Amino acid sequence: MPIQVVSADFDKTATRPEEWPRGATPEIAFVGRSNVGKSSMLNALARRKGLARVSSTPGRTRALQFFDLSYRPTPAARPRAIRFCDLPGYGYAKVSRAERDRWTAMIEDYLRDRDVLRAVVLIVDARHAPSESDEDAAAFLVSAGRRLVVAATKTDKLPKARRVLALQQVERALGLARGDAVPFSAVEGTGTDALWARLAALAAEEARTAEADPPA
Repeated sequence: MPIQVVSADFDKTATRPEEWPRGATPEIAFVGRSNVGKSSMLNALARRKGLARVSSTPGRTRALQFFDLSYRPTPAARPRAIRFCDLPGYGYAKVSRAERDRWTAMIEDYLRDRDVLRAVVLIVDARHAPSESDEDAAAFLVSAGRRLVVAATKTDKLPKARRVLALQQVERALGLARGDAVPFSAVEGTGTDALWARLAALAAEEARTAEADPPA
């Protein structure tokens, strides 16, 4: 049964750790190339157009953008809180080297140190083989001990006969098992429920682990 989104709101913009939202709300981060459709995916998951700004100018997001959501995993369940974090896109050349280095440091600090971060959604373009930047991002996330969820977006731009092969190409390139990558299209509305199901399960799994093994 599809996840029901109860509310979705922009929380804040942050560039330094002291600006990150406080509290124990489980967090999911989204990362990918600058033109891969991150904002469209966030809006689709939130069931709210315009929550994350969709720009025709790649690289517009230059800070961490936090969004607070409330959802029900089943119609009878109590609403649960989750937070999404939109990370600046990588691979966009029309900024200075110093600016790229600043973005990289900001993102890496967040990915290494954020204690409520439960998983990272790596968004890749289903139409092409993962780029070197995509592969580097996946390797970094694994080395940082982060749970990785790969979403292959823009599947609507592929003929249906090519979609399965395209997904398999993504999985091979990133060292994933068959069926690990989630096909996604904000245009067709496909993949939203499947991605939500994975994210909600990860958030719930972490919560159960914390309850079973409380701090000493």
